[in-house]
Amino acid sequence: MTEFVSSEGSLPHIPDDLTIPQFFLDAGHPAKQMHKEGAPWLIEDGTGKAIGLKEIRIKTDALANALSSRYGVGEGTVVCIFAPNHIDTPILIWAVHRLGGIITAANPMYTTEELSHQVQTTSSHLMIAHSALLKTALAAAAEAGIPHGRVIILDVPSHQGHATVADLEKEGAKHKSKFKERHLKPGEAKTKTAFFSFSSGTTGKAKAVMVPHYAVIANAIQVAAVYRAYDPNIPSGDKVFGPGDVTTGVLPLFHIYGLVLNLHFMLFSGITVVIMPKFNFAEMLTSIVRFRMTHLVLVPPMLLLLCKHPIVKKYDLSHVRAIMSGAAPLAPELIEQLAAAFPQAFIGQGYGLTETSTALCILPRGQKVGRSGAAGRLVPGTVARVVKPDGSLAKAGETGELVVSGPQVTLGYYKDDKATRETFLEIDGKRWVRTGDEVLIKHDGDLFVVDRIKELIKVRGFQVAPAELEGHLLGHPDVADVCVVGVPDEYSGEVPLAFVVLEPKTAEKIKGNPSAAHSIKAAIQKYVADAKANYKQLAGGVEFIDQIPKNPSGKLLRKDLRAKAREARKITKFQPKL
Repeated sequence: MTEFVSSEGSLPHIPDDLTIPQFFLDAGHPAKQMHKEGAPWLIEDGTGKAIGLKEIRIKTDALANALSSRYGVGEGTVVCIFAPNHIDTPILIWAVHRLGGIITAANPMYTTEELSHQVQTTSSHLMIAHSALLKTALAAAAEAGIPHGRVIILDVPSHQGHATVADLEKEGAKHKSKFKERHLKPGEAKTKTAFFSFSSGTTGKAKAVMVPHYAVIANAIQVAAVYRAYDPNIPSGDKVFGPGDVTTGVLPLFHIYGLVLNLHFMLFSGITVVIMPKFNFAEMLTSIVRFRMTHLVLVPPMLLLLCKHPIVKKYDLSHVRAIMSGAAPLAPELIEQLAAAFPQAFIGQGYGLTETSTALCILPRGQKVGRSGAAGRLVPGTVARVVKPDGSLAKAGETGELVVSGPQVTLGYYKDDKATRETFLEIDGKRWVRTGDEVLIKHDGDLFVVDRIKELIKVRGFQVAPAELEGHLLGHPDVADVCVVGVPDEYSGEVPLAFVVLEPKTAEKIKGNPSAAHSIKAAIQKYVADAKANYKQLAGGVEFIDQIPKNPSGKLLRKDLRAKAREARKITKFQPKL
């Protein structure tokens, strides 16, 4: 039997009886790096406000007091955070976890319909929203049956008609009796859900992945074990991560990459995280210089700007020591451009899934720049199989679907047994995940993603499920049938394109009438834009087709249409706006 294991060293002990805040804020660990004396844990980008561990603990306990006493947050209570990145978001997360609750963080770009789906799927009982998103939050809360008084405002000190996080901190700090903290039995961290993080899995509408405390803790330790910042035998100059470093915190905290690697792993490594509410390229460059950031944890569209935008020349970025990319493939050409622009920096990408609590593979410590096209090597504790279409196991250098097992594997999809059975497997007493990606692993351990078996489109690192858009489009009066595929785009990676079979009357109306055809296409694109987050919009356009190709059982032959779309459309080259 061919199984692939990590070549990146041994895996330190992973505690299985601690919650996330108990591990990251309270406990010691051989792989943990302490922040330098006086160095903050978190910095608020706009104001420069900085907070260290002592203040974080005080604020976390105060919020836990208030959330428990006023709202009854406790064992299994689901709290939805609907906001861009904010310095109080991690503190809210840890406060809810201290009480035994579960966090589900929603994309601030969501429409009412999308947010309502997440809130109802997770049975959320409380919502914490940014003031700019209050209208959408209240509408979704009403649909989900959450009372008006259980919507809390995150970002302002006071707000008429709603409690704010600042109010709750003050209230909780005055409590004479402390909240009852949730303590776990040995092994319980493996089964106790910490987050409902949303993923489309291999197909279909977004589903709630049950991420246990243990998986997040394990993944931080796994990545730390690769870079071994804690090893006194490694010269300090050869260490990629360590105390005194400062990193970008621009990746959204509702996304597993931002949540686990950009936040928790960096804090575990003694690194200060600068929390940025949203991505603005010029503002990010200013902040990188202002805070002397050493580490950039980004996604390919941001790195494309870093290589191509002329404004970059105005900034001295010579203090940048490491650039990490994830959530979508990093083109080989872009790696070369980054290496030329940042010759002093460690440059690489990782690969993982929401279903594996982020990292499966990362760039090994011994490589300064990742091998062209490689997604890295398996992190310690991960076992991989590459399964051919006939079910046999591939050897090194052969392609097949990647199936993985390890301590970072999550628990499945909440209230969706069918999807869980399709993606999560029990083999030889181990829990495995089908990734839906076709890969090959070379003899030296480098993993290459060859193709995507799963029916997902990756737009700027965000998942777009074709089935979700197809289901919506079938509600348009002019659409008889539809198939959505991803087409290449240099900036976004991919963008959705809809192949549409028109209703007979509409098809007849546009015959020989290009103007009418253009109007119908525009109307179909607007129909999606009005109901879906902007990254789900049909930026690839609409193409009319006589018939959607399907197999005898009626399954869409999506791969055929994807090939057809890519043949007809060359990759859209990105031109930065000056």
